[in-house]
Amino acid sequence: MIVYGALMPHPPIIIPEVGQQQLDEARVTVEGVKMLAREVQRSQPDTLVFITPHGNVFRDVLSVLTTPASEGDLADFGHPEVKSSHPSDPELLQALFKEAARSELDLLGVDEDLADRHGLNHRLDHGVLVPLYYLDKAGLTKTRVVAISIGFLPREELYSFGMAIARAAAAVPRRVAVIASGDMSHRLLDRGPYSYHPDGKVFDHKIKELLEQGDVIGILRVPPALAENAGECGYRSLVILLGAMDGRDLSSRVFSYEGPFGVGYLTAGFTPAGASQARELLPLLEEARREEIERTRHQESPLVRWARQSLETFIRENKKVHLPPDLPDELRKSAGVFVSLKKGGQLRGCIGTIWPAQDNLALEIRENAISAGTRDYRFTPVTVDELDELVYSVDVLTPPEPAKSVDELDARKYGVIVRCDGRVGVLLPDLEGVDTVAEQLRIALQKAGISPEEPYTIERFEVKRYK
Repeated sequence: MIVYGALMPHPPIIIPEVGQQQLDEARVTVEGVKMLAREVQRSQPDTLVFITPHGNVFRDVLSVLTTPASEGDLADFGHPEVKSSHPSDPELLQALFKEAARSELDLLGVDEDLADRHGLNHRLDHGVLVPLYYLDKAGLTKTRVVAISIGFLPREELYSFGMAIARAAAAVPRRVAVIASGDMSHRLLDRGPYSYHPDGKVFDHKIKELLEQGDVIGILRVPPALAENAGECGYRSLVILLGAMDGRDLSSRVFSYEGPFGVGYLTAGFTPAGASQARELLPLLEEARREEIERTRHQESPLVRWARQSLETFIRENKKVHLPPDLPDELRKSAGVFVSLKKGGQLRGCIGTIWPAQDNLALEIRENAISAGTRDYRFTPVTVDELDELVYSVDVLTPPEPAKSVDELDARKYGVIVRCDGRVGVLLPDLEGVDTVAEQLRIALQKAGISPEEPYTIERFEVKRYK
């Protein structure tokens, strides 16, 4: 029942009312989106299922709007008159919740009441509204709309959720077109919204090439570091879309690509065909994930291995691992340490000390690893089932020194400590998405509860990062 798939960019600037004079700078994208919208219309879908990275996005759960109508406007971009309203699809939603549960995937339904109580959004975001603008123009104004937000989950779980969408569509049944909303790299130019990174162009050209070749496996195996360095926002949406076409032959077509404002806009369509066992890719993804974890474990440094053993022993046995009798020299010294945990490429916990609180580095790492997994107030405690999915890093700090001005800071090289009236905020250097000193200070001040107008002091430190 999946009749078509589309990867559509969502820059509001391609909406004529928003882009106005700048619209011509993205004319390649506008024409590509128009052609793709006509292809979607020709597939005669009953329901458009959108996958957006700009809705109610959570670390460990996907979410879907469950309001009776799917409505929204571009008021946030100065144009409330640009709006769209479609009926939702309660039967498909019911089937989707059932199929997600079968796959042991958490799916949160967001209605108006839940949104009001928890500060969520029950209306369509621009990740849906921009593609929907052109789909409406193509004649799909009466089509049902279901809006799903990505979660920061491992690829195999995102892919499995796409499979759940296909099963739900077949169960209702519905003719469903899946629209993966997302832009490519945000780091193509220095004048873009992010700092330039050479991997931006590499990532965009790689995805474009793989789509032109119809190489689904290649897309699913794109290195996580490449996607992270590129600062993309559409890859997870694309993985879910490909999951919805699992087990079927498909043909793909790239309609357009350009990056006029420092962000890559890629437009592509997918036409599914007959069943194909060779296209049943979830076991391959799961095996690739196991191999990746094994490689990570094999390559980890002694400090990271010790951090992992410390947390695993505490979680599995509820005790602290004893120090080895032949403690390496590098673990005998004293220093401040931060231990960070990631799961599926997303932060799962981070706790550290600016100055050493233990007799040696081994004890410092052990205590902070346990705290990162069990006492980081931003996350629930790590469970036994998660241990094999965690990736660790250990940052050993140099003693902090005063910074006389922001000119002595560098977001890549130095971490920062801000202080005011007993309140302290700390931020490590070289963090994803923190590209400027201004952003670094803003986050550190926010963590400490210090207003930018207050008289705060700044210290800087360097770290040696172990992986």
